Amino acid sequence: MQIKPTALLNNTKQKVNMPKIQTIFPLLQNAANSDKAIEMAAYMKNQFDFLGIPTPLRRKLCKSLFKEMKPQALDWDFVEACWESPYREMQYIATDYLNMLVEQLTPQDLSRIERLIIRKSWWDTVDVLDKVIGGIFLNFPEIRPQLIHWSQHDNIWLRRVAIDCQLSLKRQTDQALLNEVIQNNFGQSEFFINKAIGWALREYGKTHPDWVRNFVQQHREKMAPLSVREALKRLK
Repeated sequence: MQIKPTALLNNTKQKVNMPKIQTIFPLLQNAANSDKAIEMAAYMKNQFDFLGIPTPLRRKLCKSLFKEMKPQALDWDFVEACWESPYREMQYIATDYLNMLVEQLTPQDLSRIERLIIRKSWWDTVDVLDKVIGGIFLNFPEIRPQLIHWSQHDNIWLRRVAIDCQLSLKRQTDQALLNEVIQNNFGQSEFFINKAIGWALREYGKTHPDWVRNFVQQHREKMAPLSVREALKRLK
């Protein structure tokens, strides 16, 4: 497997972060596995190039760098450099990094995260970024109007984030917001939207099962069968 580090370091934003990228990329390069890369690319419908590094190993390789970066101010140039990489593992590093520093994020960062959501979009990165957005919402509930806006956006991935950003909030979930963003997406034929609706309801059902049952009963005729199936999967 031929890997060219220069492909990772070929624009201005990446040069700003040359030391950080040069710290991590040789470790990834040495751990690259061509057979795994083929498997991982196929799993993502061959939309992205991979180095072939499984998540546990990737996180182990990043541990030292992240330990160094954790007390520092969030470095958006580093995030952008990772996002511009041709290798998908670098986008995973960026999402792990944002999750690590989610407490530093504010509403002023939403536009930057939105750009990540709509670039190189697929469920693997989007479903981590929705946790990042959920963390911001927990700290800054005033971003609620932006989430409602995303739930009606032309971009399906922004819709998915609006629906699923509260997945891990449990009893801190804004029930009215969940209700609104889901109803804003009734009638969709897109798999990733209907799956997101079911997933959001299933997770919320772990803490508020009666609310989820009542919601599905009330709106079943408007919901996609996939959404209903996923919502009720673990409810008796």
